[in-house]
Parts: sequence; C-alpha cells; structure tokens
Amino acid sequence: MNWIPPNKNFLVTVAQFFVKDDWNIEQIADSSAFAMWFGGKNGTWACLARVSDGRNLFAFYSIFTTNVPEERRTAVADLLTRINYGLPLGNFELDFADGEIRFKTSIDIQGGTLTFDMWKTVVYVNVFTMDMYFPALTKVVEGTTTPEQALADIEKSQEK
Repeated sequence: MNWIPPNKNFLVTVAQFFVKDDWNIEQIADSSAFAMWFGGKNGTWACLARVSDGRNLFAFYSIFTTNVPEERRTAVADLLTRINYGLPLGNFELDFADGEIRFKTSIDIQGGTLTFDMWKTVVYVNVFTMDMYFPALTKVVEGTTTPEQALADIEKSQEK
C-alpha cells in the first residue's frame, strides 16, 4: 500500500501518518512543522516533524529536555561524536550557540512513495535512539561522568 497518494499535499500526508499512529500533534503556526511529545523508558521530550517547503523532504527531531550549559558543551560534543560514529540511521546534533541537543532522522522521497512502515521507521528509530542515549546525555550534561564512561555504561546495559 502506498502511503503518499499522487498529487496529495505532503504536509497533509505527514499529519495523516501521525493521526493514524495515535500521536497527539500540533501544527506550528505559519510553518510546515508539527510539534509533539514522546515519553520513553528513560525520559520525556519534545519532538518536531518538519517538511521542507517545496520539496518532499521529511525530517523528524527529538529534542533533549535541557540545553547544555556553555561549560559542558565540549564534553557533550565529545559524547555525541562517539555515539554518531556507530549509528546506522540518524545523527545527534548540538547547537553550540544555545546548547540544544537533538536527534534527527530524515528521508527524501522525491520521485518515490513511502509506506506506513517506512514512516514508522523514520519516526521510531528516532525516538528509540533518543531514549537509549537519554541517560548518557543526562549524565554528561550534568557533569557526573565522562563521555567515555557514559557511552560504556549504555553499551553495557545493551548487552543484557
């Protein structure tokens, strides 16, 4: 089943996916984006679904709950680089200007179609990845451990 009908507004299609999958979404005024919340095993955070204007590009972001204090940004950047190196899909980003951390997954469907399961992959890989690394991010943002130790703790917990 093709999820994007021909000649259908892409933003409407994005909204239809989230409604069908029981997400509570709110369109951000005067934008091609929706805001929502996700609660995982390790935390709750804001999410953003964005459609690029004039293109069939969809990006989904999980936004960490706390902006990183300036003095912790280098350590957090170290952690995010270590995490990103092994990720098969998506990436963590750090805005050095304000300390915002987010995880991004995206897909360009120019000339193609997405199935419902493909939408789910883009969204759920995102939130599950944020949830997995949430404890490591928290510890490094708070300065209670090193990036190396925080990542080692996550990897050890995944072995169980």
